[in-house]
Amino acid sequence: MRPNSDIHIMVVDDKRGSREALQKMIAKEDYRVSMAHDTETALEIFGREAAHLVITDLRMPGRDGISLLKEVKRMSPETEVILISGHGTVETAVEAMREGAYDFITKPLERVVVLKAISKAREKQDLTRENADLRAQLQSLSDASGLIGNSAAVREVKELIRQVAPTSANVLILGESGTGKEIVANAIHRSSERAGRPFIKVNCAALPETLLESELFGYERGAFTGAVSRKEGRFFLADGGMLFLDEIGDMPMALQAKILRVLQEGEFERLGGNETLKVDVRIVAASNQDLTEAIAERRFREDLYYRLNVIGIHLVPLRERRGDIPLLVEHFLERFSAKNNQPANVFSRAAVEAMSNYDWPGNIRELENSVERAVVLGRGEMLTLADLPASVAGESREDDELPVEAGSTVISIPVGTPLAEVEHRVILETLRSTGGDKSAAARRLGIATRTIYRKLDQAEQLKS
Repeated sequence: MRPNSDIHIMVVDDKRGSREALQKMIAKEDYRVSMAHDTETALEIFGREAAHLVITDLRMPGRDGISLLKEVKRMSPETEVILISGHGTVETAVEAMREGAYDFITKPLERVVVLKAISKAREKQDLTRENADLRAQLQSLSDASGLIGNSAAVREVKELIRQVAPTSANVLILGESGTGKEIVANAIHRSSERAGRPFIKVNCAALPETLLESELFGYERGAFTGAVSRKEGRFFLADGGMLFLDEIGDMPMALQAKILRVLQEGEFERLGGNETLKVDVRIVAASNQDLTEAIAERRFREDLYYRLNVIGIHLVPLRERRGDIPLLVEHFLERFSAKNNQPANVFSRAAVEAMSNYDWPGNIRELENSVERAVVLGRGEMLTLADLPASVAGESREDDELPVEAGSTVISIPVGTPLAEVEHRVILETLRSTGGDKSAAARRLGIATRTIYRKLDQAEQLKS
């Protein structure tokens, strides 16, 4: 695990006293802490430097902690978010968990509870990174491209990757959202002579124009309000390696001209600076848009298009290579069974047939999410149509595979009962209804199994 001093934690609370007390509590453990008094300020800071962990109050003027949670997860899915509140409810806690919160802690805050939550969140992040590294190694051993499938379209893309990767030519990858454009970019880098050099990624659609420019080119101290020190941009960081510009079609026209200059001259200046920097960067760009149409509508520069499109790779939608769907399903099934500590189940014939016949408007990403949902919610050794989203399963039915609905229990809780006690009683009653099966209880509550363990552990700590 990395040293605490390398970890950036953001504390968000509209009450100055609470904010500073939490900051002091965390800073004593040598964490690097930034603070914000509302959601808008927090997002502004986060846009300049993403935090590893965000601890935010639930109730704040303007946009609340749930809103901040959603934005943080959209901008940086790997960032963990812990919500705190003195007025929470079980419903609020469940909503927070469903939106991706790592934990929900009630006030008054206890130092041991906060630090333990931070430690567990960090542990989850480290395990996620380690698993990603292992997956990348497994992909390189089995197939350098990382593409799953044996259709003519996939074989053609694999051959293009093999031919293009050793060169220095810029590449433009086109295809609908979710077709695997980033996987292709990764494959090109891994198979290139720059494989040992940086591979830097930028999503051009995820940041507003001002932040995107500073992310790409960096800035000097004092370039704008809040620029307290120099920051190196992605072009500088990618020197000698490769820069992946995802969703290039969403880049503002003014910024496109600056990108064109880097491609032509290999040089740029930081925002607020006069020093001209030289870089050697290979560009791989991607878009889900028809860039020729964007050129005709004057939303994209024609000269930039031809600079990027030295080699073009087109990824077909999943509905045009249905024969690959069973292979993809098996691949994701194995991955998510291991990830969620679930038995290696199998899909019924009817379920595989339904997935093969579905059009998948979200392409591979939607298929991946559907398989993970089935793994997490599946109740038997065989995953059936009932475990798939209704949009995928359609009107098909498997009479002998429908799940049995569990009975319900009414819990009477007096008004004014502390939130921690309400949570504990709901969890205990749900566990009684599932015969002590924590995984089944977690599914009924709509939270992760690890949350069941954590809440029970917290309750025991409060008793002792």
